Amino acid sequence: MILAVDDDPQVLAAVTRDLTARYAEEYQIVSADSGAEALGSVREISNRGRTIAAFVVDQRMPSMTGTEFLLDAQRTFPDAKRLLLTAYADTEAAIEAINEVGLDQYLMKPWTPPDEKLYPVLDDALEDWQAHADKPFEGVRVFGTTWSPPTYEVKAFLARNEVPYVFIDIDKDEEGATAAAEAADGTTELPIVLLEDNTVFINPDKATLAEAVGIHTVPESPFYDLIVIGGGPAGLAASVYGASEGLTTVMIEKEAPGGQAGTSNRIENYLGFPKGVSGQDLARRAIAQATRLGAELITAAEVDKVDVAGPLKKVHLTDGSELTCRALLIASGMTVRRLNVPGYERFEGAGVYYGAAATEASTYKGKPVYVIGGANSAGQAAVMFSKTSSKVTMIVRAGDLGEKMSAYLVDQIGAIDNIEVLTSTSVVEVTGADRVDGIKLRNRDSGEEETREASALFIFV
Repeated sequence: MILAVDDDPQVLAAVTRDLTARYAEEYQIVSADSGAEALGSVREISNRGRTIAAFVVDQRMPSMTGTEFLLDAQRTFPDAKRLLLTAYADTEAAIEAINEVGLDQYLMKPWTPPDEKLYPVLDDALEDWQAHADKPFEGVRVFGTTWSPPTYEVKAFLARNEVPYVFIDIDKDEEGATAAAEAADGTTELPIVLLEDNTVFINPDKATLAEAVGIHTVPESPFYDLIVIGGGPAGLAASVYGASEGLTTVMIEKEAPGGQAGTSNRIENYLGFPKGVSGQDLARRAIAQATRLGAELITAAEVDKVDVAGPLKKVHLTDGSELTCRALLIASGMTVRRLNVPGYERFEGAGVYYGAAATEASTYKGKPVYVIGGANSAGQAAVMFSKTSSKVTMIVRAGDLGEKMSAYLVDQIGAIDNIEVLTSTSVVEVTGADRVDGIKLRNRDSGEEETREASALFIFV
């Protein structure tokens, strides 16, 4: 549902009319002429087991302002998108509401023509809501164990490419273990991936898995005006610009669009997002923009080498195929550096993770975790894990957290009670049996060593 609230009968009729014209096929449009009436509607909708996707609310109403209404209503529907209708004189109040109620957008009255001033804003908000709304699950099932590195790799790949899946831990779920055994037909290799049509894959590689779940993996043409290697923000931006200028454009990404930024829980300093934006949301918006403009995005394909000697550039993929282009842009970004620390290699995927590994947050709920690194990506991960883990300890080689981290993030971390920052410190060893249970640290100034309990390490170097 979309709930519109305005005390002016003419304005309420106009916004209801425009919302109905655009969204009535997918959403029920509900209207109210006061904050009090709207709160009554919110309670009734909740009691009926329905949900509200978006609030479109006037700011200046008697008895209850739009901001006051949203503060109350979001307790019932915290995931609903919040849009405020304001007059020119109310813009300061709207800006304050961004921080006070997590406002998604504010719209100036009048919003005519709606095709230009209303629908693009609300389309974007509803698309974002749809991407995160809870829906009955019908899709991929992954059978494995929590401490199986190949299982973790499959889960992480699906999550980063926004493919819905359910993980069934066969060590804890007897029915799941039986279903896995039937699907595996005698093999003990993990994970077992079961598609909606009951097709079974045993520990598939990324290219096979991507093709099976409908991700575009094979270029449609042997020749392009522009080939972009790398699918992080720079590669996605290049794809948008190339396609928008009418160039036949293909972007090649070996893992998932979004790159390192796509793993960030919250990016606060990206232009155009006053509330901040998650890396995955940023990537999803860029993907939608690039494909709408005609760019072709290839995932789970890896470049082996390039040949730029002639007037036409050649790109050789690891599967043996070859592409040709007039212009080649390389935006390959960073490569994770595997550290030579005892225990890192042994426990990778079973307590040691390179990157944010948001898929594992529930695994370590209420447990102590360590974040290795001192730049923004490490800081964002620490903030994310602080919400679920009992304690987050940041291990920073530098003597000051602010040496490589943005000031806003340093301030955030300093205000979170369960984040500890150890500067001038490095990891000496990771210990455990079949999973991580301890970590040995060394102070780089004094040389003093200590061993601590640990359940997981997330590495950002």
